Amino acid sequence: MLVLTIVVGLLLALLFSEAFRLYPGGFIVPVYFAYYLDQPAKLVLTLAAAGLSVLGYHLLERRLILFGRRRFVLILLLGLFWSVLFFLALPQFFPGEASLRTIGWIIPGILANNLLKQKLWPTLAGLTIVATLTFAIVQVVFLVK
Repeated sequence: MLVLTIVVGLLLALLFSEAFRLYPGGFIVPVYFAYYLDQPAKLVLTLAAAGLSVLGYHLLERRLILFGRRRFVLILLLGLFWSVLFFLALPQFFPGEASLRTIGWIIPGILANNLLKQKLWPTLAGLTIVATLTFAIVQVVFLVK
């Protein structure tokens, strides 16, 4: 199921970006959102980590010269930082909820990078559309099988 989700998601993300000139959070982010669409806690934590990464970037950009690769790596590291923090801290507050974590370690950073490039609403709208379509297509394929 993961392989089919990856193939369908990548194709839909490419078609979406070509048709609307918007990136749905990158090409791989909607794939993983579609794969975990039935686990809303992971989606919310991933969005939170991405948002906090953007906030952290805006706080740091006042003191650092950030552009190009430096900016991208900083955003990835901030996403990783928040993902690890959630992974370590949330089980302390919600015992027995081991599934309370972000989607991967790098996905929040990739999403945050796209949020910085094209703003919040276009990115989230594209992400929602592509992830939902991917999820629906994969579910239909598995129902037909």
